[in-house]
Amino acid sequence: MTPVALALILTGVGLNACAQFLLKMATNKVGVIEASSALSLSAMSALFLQWPMILGLFCYGFSLLVWLMALSRTEVSLAYPMLSIGYVVNAFAAQYFLGETVSLQRWLAIGVIVVGVALLARS
Repeated sequence: MTPVALALILTGVGLNACAQFLLKMATNKVGVIEASSALSLSAMSALFLQWPMILGLFCYGFSLLVWLMALSRTEVSLAYPMLSIGYVVNAFAAQYFLGETVSLQRWLAIGVIVVGVALLARS
């Protein structure tokens, strides 16, 4: 993998992780979104007016453009599993910024992901 391809992959992964985190922040502000139509429309309109939601959608859009550039430079079987790095980033962010508790079992599972990505990156 070339340095440019790696940089694009990591940038795309970072933007995607940031988008996921911002969407979670937005849903935390709105609360539980129910499936019923009346509550859902109200919650969804409130959700889409939250700044984290707007910024998260922007991050998704930009990550898509970066990801397309990355995919044009590397194989999907190498690039796509790299998205797993986002799981690691968001676990740390959720614990640090949102106060979520990440259990030992979850950290061990995240460690397995890290090992898998390291093996993949060396291939």
